[in-house]
Amino acid sequence: MDERVYDHAETLVDWSARVEEGDDVVLSVGPAAHDLAVAVAEALGERGANLLATYSSEELRRAYLQTSEGEFEAPDHELALYEATDVVLSLGGGRNTNAMADVPGERRQSYRSARTDVREARYDTRWVSTYHPTRSLAQQADMAYEEYREFAYDAILRDWDSLADEMAEVKAVLDEGSEVRIESAGTDLTMSIEDRTAVNSAASVAYDSHNLPSGEVFTAPEATEGEVLFDIPMTIDGEAVEGVRLEFEDGEVVSHEADRGEDVIADLLETDEGARRLGELGIGMNRGIDRYTDTILFDEKMAETVHLALGRAYDACLPEGQSGNESAIHTDMLIDTSEDSVLEVDGEVVQRDGEFLL
Repeated sequence: MDERVYDHAETLVDWSARVEEGDDVVLSVGPAAHDLAVAVAEALGERGANLLATYSSEELRRAYLQTSEGEFEAPDHELALYEATDVVLSLGGGRNTNAMADVPGERRQSYRSARTDVREARYDTRWVSTYHPTRSLAQQADMAYEEYREFAYDAILRDWDSLADEMAEVKAVLDEGSEVRIESAGTDLTMSIEDRTAVNSAASVAYDSHNLPSGEVFTAPEATEGEVLFDIPMTIDGEAVEGVRLEFEDGEVVSHEADRGEDVIADLLETDEGARRLGELGIGMNRGIDRYTDTILFDEKMAETVHLALGRAYDACLPEGQSGNESAIHTDMLIDTSEDSVLEVDGEVVQRDGEFLL
């Protein structure tokens, strides 16, 4: 195997998940992530962890949802698994990135809602999600496989210590701030971040960060007002979405439009009450991610972008004992801030046209 597969595995196990001897680990393996799974299994064995591998396939999930009647019960057996688990490592990499495209939206939302307790139990572990570079992801990104593999490892195998130090400056600004304003073409949005704690998302659970690659600073906004245009295309639930425009009043989406995939956005907003509110404001800072790939785990970390997520807020951003926005979804959408854009915190310009002014 490519030696970088082993480097990826070691980064995931040691830096990201901080696996220790005796940890009970669930390794969720996508259909095309076999090589990375083998490397991770070797690393877990060397560290004396206890391994249980599971199979995760969007095509399998599609088959189940397509033949179900749409009424789902909480899967207690899966809940028990995660409640007994220390670490969950998810290795993405499937055959078809659009496998779920023909599953009715209301069925997807019903399935998500029934799994709320399972999702929360998983979030209580030292969970980390990553992707093995695959041909399907390369195709999604309009790249040759060899080109995509170079791109992916440039994003994943970084000097995370140095990037953590750089991102700490942005975290400090957000931690001390009370209000954020974003202005760009089609966007004039304000939101409160008062009493919130920003996460220096340096690809490690030690930083309350759960993605590899990472490279963003994020917080949990509230009291959102104004309009936003998400001008970077994306795929949501296997369907293409472009040009999403949302209007917020009193922290809630009151109108929505999209140039493509408007029905997908409508389905998301109807998931539950929290789906109409923001759960995250994130600022991308990973310059190893220098182009759009239509894979949100990478794209939301891209430098010179800002992303907002409808739905669930992460507890790491909230004061102790306080609940943030709750929802069965957490769906990120992106704004290109590389040109004609300003990001302000309490009236002071922090970023202009993608460049930080700190």
